[in-house]
Amino acid sequence: MEVTTTQYKNCDVVHAVGRVDSATAPQLEAVMNTLIQASRHKIVFDMCKATFVSSAGWWVLIGTQKTCKKHNGELVIASIEKGIRDSLSLVGMDEYFRIFDDLTAAVGNV
Repeated sequence: MEVTTTQYKNCDVVHAVGRVDSATAPQLEAVMNTLIQASRHKIVFDMCKATFVSSAGWWVLIGTQKTCKKHNGELVIASIEKGIRDSLSLVGMDEYFRIFDDLTAAVGNV
């Protein structure tokens, strides 16, 4: 997995490419923790190039969401692939995150 970030005035966008699984989730967690430690609590997770998210990846996002909410921020998801979104819905986690169809909408609403 490759993870990059883009900083905007009102939020940060985390771009993930490839699989977010137990082997790569620590890398994603390190990126999220770096943003949080820099007091950046409005985060968009861009999933347009993510091919898979395991439970380890979701736990990173859940932990990030909890921390962001404590600081009046939020983690939102953009451009999630239908299969990944269906699995998120299956376990009832789709209500935990605001999900946007595209990156522009997510950045504009975080």
